[in-house]
Amino acid sequence: MKTPAIHASWWVIVAGVCAALHIAKLSPALPALQQALQISLVQAGFLLSAVQVASMTLGLLVGSGVDSLGLRRSMLTGLVVLSTASVLGGCVQHAEGLLALRVMEGLGFLMTVMPAPALIRRTCSRAQLNARLGWWGTYMPLGSACALLVGPLWIAALGWELWWWALAAMTLLAAGAVWRFVPVVPALKDASGVSWSSRLRLTLASAGPWWVALSFAVYSSQWLAVVGFLPTVYGQMGLSAATIGVLSALVAAANVTGNIASGRLLQSGWPPRRLLSLGFGVMALGATGAFGQWDGVGLSAAGRFVCVFVFSAVGGLIPGTLFSMAVRLSPSEATVSTTVGYVQQWSAFGQFAGPPLVAFVAALAGGWQWTWCVTSALCVLGLLLAQRIERELKRTTA
Repeated sequence: MKTPAIHASWWVIVAGVCAALHIAKLSPALPALQQALQISLVQAGFLLSAVQVASMTLGLLVGSGVDSLGLRRSMLTGLVVLSTASVLGGCVQHAEGLLALRVMEGLGFLMTVMPAPALIRRTCSRAQLNARLGWWGTYMPLGSACALLVGPLWIAALGWELWWWALAAMTLLAAGAVWRFVPVVPALKDASGVSWSSRLRLTLASAGPWWVALSFAVYSSQWLAVVGFLPTVYGQMGLSAATIGVLSALVAAANVTGNIASGRLLQSGWPPRRLLSLGFGVMALGATGAFGQWDGVGLSAAGRFVCVFVFSAVGGLIPGTLFSMAVRLSPSEATVSTTVGYVQQWSAFGQFAGPPLVAFVAALAGGWQWTWCVTSALCVLGLLLAQRIERELKRTTA
């Protein structure tokens, strides 16, 4: 049989980007949805975060059982669920129905992305693996950037309903590509003979997965809150849909650079704590510059954009580093997938809680000028967790 021109692992990454588009598609649609469905700012925050309910509640279980379910089958099922929910979402005309379908999309997202690292590992050569996994780490910011770039223009021209349906069609095409070009890989046998319930207990009883997972929650909560509300903030500044799309997409895409850089810096000998501290420190400063006001005066629009751009770019060092730490601090080889699932679960919790919290503070203050207090507090917590990760690394390597 002729070898496909595009390696199977690239189609896995494409599927991840399509799944991420469904997470990010709501953000550019918020102004239109607020007008069409009479959605409040706090309701908008819950719509942004509701997609994370499945990951928040099922990430650990799916992470421990995805190999038994079948990697390719799980990804295909997730893509179909995402497409179905998106088709139905374009038909609803009330916030409650859209909220329920966002939860359904969260389940599809989880089933799509959880098997992806294992599929990449099983389809790539050892020489390809590190680079391809580095690209996999960019699926979320790439999907967010595409949604923020195309979404405002599409919605302004054709409406938010057709935006939902177009992404459903694209995701079905991705499912077809996965079915056609990604091979079926046999379910992994746990060589150690440890049952899935034992893997769960071992993971939860170990400190390392907790520190990594909590750190991811601290990061994801503020990144989604800041980037997710950017179109709304820019819209309130009177910017055009095209300008909003370009600026928001650039901020999301900047996160890709940090993800890729983290792997190279770790490989060159940078300690994880330094990367995490740099990421959280710059995120705190960036959010303060972007939203802070003193005596009613803040930075210029250009200065605010630079701060948000740096917030996202340098903050990208954090997830790349934490994915590496999830592997290194897993209690055993048999619990790597379970640990990654637990990290995904807490990441989802952060994305669920962050946007409504920031929206609540903005609504209470009558503007975005105090939201930097929320992000700065989270960054301080992240710095403390970076210390705990460093101690755990020293303990496990002693």
